[in-house]
Amino acid sequence: MAKAPSSDQARPVTVDRLPLDEETPRPVTVLHQSFRSGAKTRWHSHRRTELVHASGGLLVLHAETGTWTVPAGHALLIPADLPHELAAYGCCEMRAAFLTDEVLSEAVPRSCRVIAVSELLDVALRALASGPLLYDPAGRGGHLAALIVEEIVGAAEIHVALPMPQAPRLRKLARDMVQKPALGLDLDGWAEQVGVSRSTFTRRFRSETGLSFAEWRRRLRILHTLTLQADGMPLREAARSAGYRSANALRDMMRRTLATTVLPPAGGSGS
Repeated sequence: MAKAPSSDQARPVTVDRLPLDEETPRPVTVLHQSFRSGAKTRWHSHRRTELVHASGGLLVLHAETGTWTVPAGHALLIPADLPHELAAYGCCEMRAAFLTDEVLSEAVPRSCRVIAVSELLDVALRALASGPLLYDPAGRGGHLAALIVEEIVGAAEIHVALPMPQAPRLRKLARDMVQKPALGLDLDGWAEQVGVSRSTFTRRFRSETGLSFAEWRRRLRILHTLTLQADGMPLREAARSAGYRSANALRDMMRRTLATTVLPPAGGSGS
């Protein structure tokens, strides 16, 4: 993992063991890292698939294609060679696992995915991170690595990504909303901002992001709220910042939205 930029706002990321050599001859490598709340890495990528999991707080990953929020109890799978920036809010400890394509086989991610972390996966990540980098593949380390892969492959996915449109005018609008989630224009107002009709705006936005504009805005407000809460802001203040009149209204929206975003594990019986 690259170090965060040195500044008064963000101290460098610290790693309490050997720096990762992505050519280490092991199919799974896990590092334990410490982040200051609010710290960000520089833009970077890895040659292997990366899984990041924080012990608390919130992780937010930005890529050109979108933004992913990783709440407590979850982890993010990041495809190899994807340029990204990672920010931590309210976090102090994180595990970063790096996995080869061979060990993941058909489960190699083609895009970022947020997955649920079982207690077994959490313990296995901690255990492998605390052992030697060059563990015995036939011993304890090898068994832990196999367990980590099995738990990742079988984990449930939640859809909390915020895909970004690529068309210049829609992308500018989306970026403006990310900066100010409480902006209160109605659908006609946003269409006017882009310079198209309401029907054209809704059609293009769905085509670019895969989401309706209303669903995209709900996800943005959830991301914004979770980030503020991880930094210690009370829900009432976070609700106002996200554009909601009350904490109850925001809480109800988050409950309804998150309840419909969980997908079954690969091979499960869900639709």
